[in-house]
Amino acid sequence: QAHSNRPACLPPCPPKKIMFSLINSSRLSHTANRWAAKNTLAQNKSFFSTSSVNKSASDVTPMWIDGKEVQSTATQFIDNINPATQEIVSKVPLCTQDEMKAAVKSSEKAFATWKNVSPQNRVRIMYKFAALVKENQNKIAENISEEQGKTFADAQGDVYRGLEVIEHALATPMMQMGRTIGNFAQDMDIYSLREPLGVTAGICPFNFPAMIPLWMFPLATATGNTMIIKPSEKDPSATIMLMKLAKEAGFPDGVVNVIHGAHDSVNFICDAPEIKAVSFVGSSVAGEYIYARASANGKRAQCNMAAKNHAIVMPDANKESTINALVGASMGAAGQRCMAISVAVFVGKSANWIEEVVEKSKKLKVSQGMVEGADLGPLISVEARDRANDLIQSAIDEGADVVLDGRNPKIEGFPKGNFVGPTVVANVKTDMKIYTEEVFGPVLCCATADSLDEGVQMINDNPYGNGAAIFTQDGSSARKFTNDVHAGQVGVNMPIPVPIPQFSFTGSRGSFAGDLNFYGEAGVHFFTQYKTVMTSWKSSEVPEPVQTTFPTFEMK
Repeated sequence: QAHSNRPACLPPCPPKKIMFSLINSSRLSHTANRWAAKNTLAQNKSFFSTSSVNKSASDVTPMWIDGKEVQSTATQFIDNINPATQEIVSKVPLCTQDEMKAAVKSSEKAFATWKNVSPQNRVRIMYKFAALVKENQNKIAENISEEQGKTFADAQGDVYRGLEVIEHALATPMMQMGRTIGNFAQDMDIYSLREPLGVTAGICPFNFPAMIPLWMFPLATATGNTMIIKPSEKDPSATIMLMKLAKEAGFPDGVVNVIHGAHDSVNFICDAPEIKAVSFVGSSVAGEYIYARASANGKRAQCNMAAKNHAIVMPDANKESTINALVGASMGAAGQRCMAISVAVFVGKSANWIEEVVEKSKKLKVSQGMVEGADLGPLISVEARDRANDLIQSAIDEGADVVLDGRNPKIEGFPKGNFVGPTVVANVKTDMKIYTEEVFGPVLCCATADSLDEGVQMINDNPYGNGAAIFTQDGSSARKFTNDVHAGQVGVNMPIPVPIPQFSFTGSRGSFAGDLNFYGEAGVHFFTQYKTVMTSWKSSEVPEPVQTTFPTFEMK
């Protein structure tokens, strides 16, 4: 999940009158204060190249419009940087307004025919697309490892979890079925349909370059919509690879288009009247902004945002399994997951296990993602690395114990990488900065509680609600936890309870804005709307009299 260290994509603050009309004053005040701090960064062109020198086509990430790669005429570019080496992989254009309008026009034109393609024929294309993604999984994973930095094995998982959503989209004809009641009145029937919305849009984060686009456009298009994707400017190539596979699978031209950019492209998506719905995964600052602006323009919006996921460790938990789970879920992907465990709450004597968590974490190998045996790679940017390092220092300054300090590791062969090694911080209090902010790095905060109730209260007092977990061998403790905890996704002896696509990704509270979550049945409902049809075919030729009263549909 893209964090607030991604200033290039953060738009300027929306007008207050829009914000006040959509979110309550306390939430608005919180968002506005954060925007005030970030807005200067958002406009700071030092975060991306704006040179106007001629770029060769091979150096520039293309758009995807009308079923083909299109080179942008933009004069401003963002550097797509390999986070392990600082080498520039490509230049990502800040697409022009005319180019973004062309993408919308293409999507509108495609929708006129795509919406009438039968569900079973749309699904046949999805079958081919799923097979092609599976066939090219390793190629996509290699690209993700280069641009995003995650290990090859983790990048394979990135693609695989997206592939599962494509496979789930094969069931949309069933999930899109309407309802019928025959003879609800004399010679009258009523039925409902789930129809597509039209042109939709997806704004994607850097941390899952394949999975998140695949959360979005397979369900959107399988239900008859078209979609415009704006991938992260930090690792956009996986999305273009997916577009080529979609074309090969038989997606008609214009059904999925890709644009690039930063805050101007976000504003365009939120404002364009042709776009009916917006899906977003990223930071809370950007998510609240997008939800407010898109909603103000009459669009549906679903926004997955920041998180602070806790795991409660009971004294009766399986010690070895629990420690392995904590280390893997906090350090994997260099902590750059919206479902990473960032806080472990040790209840009672389980606090004695922290030393073993440290020893297990020390054994993890930090390196470039394609290096054999690497457990975690670099953070996405220099700014992300520096921010994580600063938060670790703040923990020291505020009285916590950094029992494993992963700052400034020396990585053989990659001296310029954005690396932060596994870090464990003990004696963390809930008012410390490292607790209140999402680090988005390989950092595990360790807190203690005297009881399960105290641990649950700690979770419920934090503003986020993406996920929470408990490790225990006692069924009553597990049941009490699942019943009492205020989190949208709960794991029992499972550290990262991300649902399979037959369910939905049900983050809640400060981690989600909207009322219909990603994928699953909720995802299908997000991309469709009900239409109800009432019919009257009279069996008698005798005309009905004029009726001025409200219809009651009584049987005669």
